[in-house]
Amino acid sequence: MMDGETDMYMQYQNSFDIKEQISHSKIAILPIGAVEAHGPHLPLGTDNLLAERVSEKLAERVNGLVLPTLPYGQVWSLRNFPGSITVSNDSLIRFIVDIGKSLSKQGFTTFAMVNGHLGNGTALKEAARVLYETCPNLQVFYFFYPGMNKAAAEVRETVSAHAAYFHACEIETSYMLYLAPEHVDMDKAITDIPDIPMHADATPTPWEEFTETAVLGDAKLATKEKGKYIIDIALDNMATMVKNATAEI
Repeated sequence: MMDGETDMYMQYQNSFDIKEQISHSKIAILPIGAVEAHGPHLPLGTDNLLAERVSEKLAERVNGLVLPTLPYGQVWSLRNFPGSITVSNDSLIRFIVDIGKSLSKQGFTTFAMVNGHLGNGTALKEAARVLYETCPNLQVFYFFYPGMNKAAAEVRETVSAHAAYFHACEIETSYMLYLAPEHVDMDKAITDIPDIPMHADATPTPWEEFTETAVLGDAKLATKEKGKYIIDIALDNMATMVKNATAEI
């Protein structure tokens, strides 16, 4: 990092200077990811990398401070794949609530969670509800690529394997090619479009029941351009919501 590029990162500030930093930016951005299988072409920390890179871009747009990444998530569905590490929703909720309360005491008025892993969604939403009740002066957001469904439909070349899931596929690999290309090995990208049974949406279903790779689509069709198109739309939506909330305070 060049001098001056660390200003957005809270962990690189010292205790003497951070008070002034907070006075200039009362927006805290927390990247939240996971450690889990992402096929042969993407690393276990894909969701962490995506959350971090999106958080950086959001901070630039809203003058926010980026917190150290919360690198573990609820990955029950993929917990049996090599390298996957899962934590419970209860643990994740308590952790986030404690962070939010600390931020509120420090003077932050906006807490934006940038989620890189779909499985975290339930815990983030519940934590936000707890903070809504306990920290009324703290506006809390839980972002997961808002607006991406419409944008992805406009650029994808294959039908999604699932109405809600996207994983190590054409879409997520495109995100990585745009945001963290140095961690992508396209020579190992594969096509794996599993037949996901209907009961997977109605009862707990470990993913090994329908995939051996954790890839849900054609990763070989991923491009940086597709990733940029979708991510930029999501960033516009996130920045608009944060700015509108800040203007109301």
